[in-house]
Order: sequence, then structure tokens, then C-alpha cells
Amino acid sequence: MNRSFPGSPNGSLAAQVANILMQEIISKITHGKDLHTGAGHRVNLAHVRASIDIPEVEELARAFKAPVILNSSMRDGSLREAASDLGIKMLVFEGGGALRFNEKIIKAGLYGILSVMRQIGMIKSSSHKVLSKPKEAFIARSSHWIRASASGTLVQKKKAGERVEKGETLGVISDPFGNHNFTVEASKEGIIIGSTKLPLVNRGDALFHIATFENIDEVEEHVDLYDAALEPINDDKLL
Repeated sequence: MNRSFPGSPNGSLAAQVANILMQEIISKITHGKDLHTGAGHRVNLAHVRASIDIPEVEELARAFKAPVILNSSMRDGSLREAASDLGIKMLVFEGGGALRFNEKIIKAGLYGILSVMRQIGMIKSSSHKVLSKPKEAFIARSSHWIRASASGTLVQKKKAGERVEKGETLGVISDPFGNHNFTVEASKEGIIIGSTKLPLVNRGDALFHIATFENIDEVEEHVDLYDAALEPINDDKLL
């Protein structure tokens, strides 16, 4: 459905649902947070995607307090694009993988939603110190996918959230008989914000999504602190 907005009353099922959502809900709001997991058989690091060239949207993105903000352009047919056309400030939160519960990602999303609600005055500020981590979020100005150069079995050496150096081995693809190995290398220094979970890959498949930063050392430390800080959160203190 996220390529069917703003939808149509006479279109496909996805377009009809998108149209109802736009008419009944989206057209009546001022702010929105669109929650996404990774696509099928992929996992994402907790991060926010937003058009930070819009000051009000950047402010909301920072208020979400995810460790990474990806400056992302609009995608045709997406909810974020349709909402933006109506002047609505919309963020996309990415984290975890499809069809799986991930307690840390759920808590990160819930905490971010409540944090933004406090920022815009929907709820009162909490006296609880919910998440002891740096308040600064780091903005990635660009990202890119590393794709498989051959088909075979992938053994991953790196995972989402880890820092990689240019030329570093991310994984190894082997043919069915183990006669040929193909090394998957990072083309740039950055942080992995998404990766495949499939062990069998075809040539051209997207394997690792890497975001690039100017201050990579600080980002690496920030991501580690964020992940560790999610451990002790008590659900009864989030509200």
C-alpha cells in the first residue's frame, strides 16, 4: 500500500484502502509517524527517515531520539509524500524485521512516539528518566546498498549497527560446492543500517545498506550507547 498513496476510490484494493486512510485520518492530522520494519527477510537498525531540509520536520526527527536520522527524499506513492503534499509533518521510523517481534525495536519506536508527542504538546513531559543516552541524533546525508556480485550461500561477517571501513569484508558468498568464494566488501566507511537475513542470494541482490557520516567515531559510540540504554527500560515508566 505504501506505493499506492494518495489512492483512488476506484483503483486496486491497496489504492482504495489508501484513499480511505487519506480521507478519514491523514487529512485531519498535523503530524504523523509512519512505522516500518525491514522488508521481507531484511533487518533494519532503528533509525528515522525524514526530509530534514524542512526545519519543522528536522525538529521532529531529532525529537524522536533515534540514534540515526537518514535524510531521505520522498518516494512516489508513499504515505510520507502524500502527507507532505497536504502540509503534514511526517516521519518514517525504520527498525527490526518483518514478521518478527523485537523487544528493543518496539521500545525504541514507542519511546520515540511518546517523545515526539511531548515535543508537540500532546502529552505532558515525564518526570521519569526513561532513556539515559546522548540526546544528539546524527544525520546521514547519504546511504547506499552493497549488492551480491555472484549467486550462492552468504555467510555474513557484519550486522546492522556495526561500523565498517572501506574495503572491509562484510560477508563471503560461496558456490554450492565451495569451490569458489566471493568476498563482499564495503565500498565506503559507514554504519550498517540494514541487511539481508537470507543465506541464499542471487547476483544483484541487496545485501547491506550502509549510511555514511562525517563524524563516524561519534556515531559508532552513539549507536552502541543507544542499544545498551534500551535494556533497562520498564514499560510502566514509559508513560
